[in-house]
Amino acid sequence: MKAVIQRVARSSVSVVEGDEVREISRIGHGLTVLIGVATTDTPAEARRLADKIAGLRIFDDAEGKLNLDVREVGGEVLAISQFTLLADARKGRRPSFIRAARPEAGEPLYEAVVSYLRAAGLTVRTGRFGAHMHVDILNDGPVTILLDTAELGGA
Repeated sequence: MKAVIQRVARSSVSVVEGDEVREISRIGHGLTVLIGVATTDTPAEARRLADKIAGLRIFDDAEGKLNLDVREVGGEVLAISQFTLLADARKGRRPSFIRAARPEAGEPLYEAVVSYLRAAGLTVRTGRFGAHMHVDILNDGPVTILLDTAELGGA
């Protein structure tokens, strides 16, 4: 699994349906997390990713050092599925998405990450899997972290 984690002052997601754009989720201070699921991912990767996200110390402490996690600052999480994180653009100009999980495999693993984050005590809002979405992000910092469970190892 791959994730882009952004520390935000606020964030929201809207679903685009024809000519209509309707906001479905909004958070204040916290994290916006874009999540891509690969064909080779398993529930173990979903748990590992959620544990890493919940514990990332990317919020300022009293001395201004990145020393606190999202729970310690009372932040929320906006989790958005994004298969394009698995794009392979090494050849040509049109990215290949062959490494991205099909929806029937990807959606349950995306939902597993959301469930694990909630089980960690976080308030989690979501986008709509597979939908055309507009994501409004007000970065705080900006602080942006890239995670790939293939690089996280067993811990």
